[in-house]
Amino acid sequence: MRYREIGLPFGVFSAALGVLLVRFLVPRPIGMADNGDGWRILCRLGARELDRPSENFVRFAYGPAPACDSEYISSQTWIDKIASELGQWLGSSAILNLLVLGVLGCVLVAGGIAAVVAGLRLSARNSVLATVALLLVVADSAFFGYFASVLSEGAAFLGMLLLAGGLLLMHRTGPWRYAGAAVTVLGAMIGINAKSQTLLLIPVFVLAMLFVRPEGSRGLARWALPLAVLAVVGTGTALVQSAGDSANAEYREINTYHVVFNGIVDGKHDTAGDLAALGLPPEFAAYVGTGWWSTNGAWSSPDYPKYRDKISRRNIAKYYLEHPVRVVQMLHRSAKETLTARVPNLGSFGEHAGQPPLAKEYRVPILSGITRWITPLGLFALLPIWLLIGWAGIRAFRNRAGRRDVGVVVLTLLLFAMGQFLVAGLAEGIENIKHQQLTIFPTLLAGAFATLSFLPRRNNESDLEKPSETKETANAVS
Repeated sequence: MRYREIGLPFGVFSAALGVLLVRFLVPRPIGMADNGDGWRILCRLGARELDRPSENFVRFAYGPAPACDSEYISSQTWIDKIASELGQWLGSSAILNLLVLGVLGCVLVAGGIAAVVAGLRLSARNSVLATVALLLVVADSAFFGYFASVLSEGAAFLGMLLLAGGLLLMHRTGPWRYAGAAVTVLGAMIGINAKSQTLLLIPVFVLAMLFVRPEGSRGLARWALPLAVLAVVGTGTALVQSAGDSANAEYREINTYHVVFNGIVDGKHDTAGDLAALGLPPEFAAYVGTGWWSTNGAWSSPDYPKYRDKISRRNIAKYYLEHPVRVVQMLHRSAKETLTARVPNLGSFGEHAGQPPLAKEYRVPILSGITRWITPLGLFALLPIWLLIGWAGIRAFRNRAGRRDVGVVVLTLLLFAMGQFLVAGLAEGIENIKHQQLTIFPTLLAGAFATLSFLPRRNNESDLEKPSETKETANAVS
């Protein structure tokens, strides 16, 4: 690994970090307000917001609070813990300071961008184009605030970016490949364990690792490192998930309740027919639009225990099989929510920033602005976007002498986005714009990589082995 090979990624890291810090702090810090889920992570740090609702403004500092129990599992806790220790080392009296967390997020995101650019192996000019494309995604106003928030989406976004960089580096040879393995493990552990929804990354991650192949490698030389990465990530994820409420089982009934009374029975279609198909009484129409925590929710009815078994995943799946048209209608709505991108009920600024409640920043609105413009098209826009990205990914994957590595990344992100779209659209029921952030972010990131797949790889590959040397090495280990 020569100095000039390190120079370009280091330059990309420095430039990206500078841009991200300016984007975060100038003219005033921005973040993402808490929709009420933040306590699940905060209480593990010994901090919790107790005195007021928090959707209107971002609270940038959290002081100590009484201990609370949370079995919630999120890799965001790991990042918060580092930020907490750094903040206190720097003299902050807060248990968690979101300014420190935001700066740490900028550093990690810049590192992910540098890893991607190092893995892409482009010319200097095209590396600049790649950096700009990635910055347009991660710095977009729909996503960037999560890197300075107590919500777990930031960890999911960071994990996907690092995973993409690691997979690209693992297609290289020499020291870069082992650096890629380390980045892949880090990205996979953060991304997979960010939320219960990101457990969907597991099958696509395994599939991606099966296609990681540096040029000329065969036999043990090809499989040893990917299998080692799979073993480390698999063992680590099993240990993490066993330490709490694996897959967020505590919220399963809550989610199914919302699917029934906010998704399927929404008051805009055949309410009586849908209730009958679900095995629920017609008087339950009074609960359409209610949430699990509503004072007038269906659970308050004396008849709820009698019909509780109908509010289940199995019953909902049976309904979907028997009502395919209704499923398409729900997915069309979900596509609109996906393309909306910006969560409407979360503010971007601190309480003393001089902004009104729920004010949002629009410093980098390009991609989310485009998707919002085509929101009314729903599936008629989202499906063609996926088809174009998928075509570019398959094209790159089939080009063995060119951008097969980028094709693996594109298809990994796209498959996860499509899986998350189905889960959020058919199995969650409320806050679907927020839940579909895990669809639109990997979609746009996959779109960036799909575009970059058309850029040629640079020819002077100093880290590639000569074909004869590769063949001898492979024969020696086989």
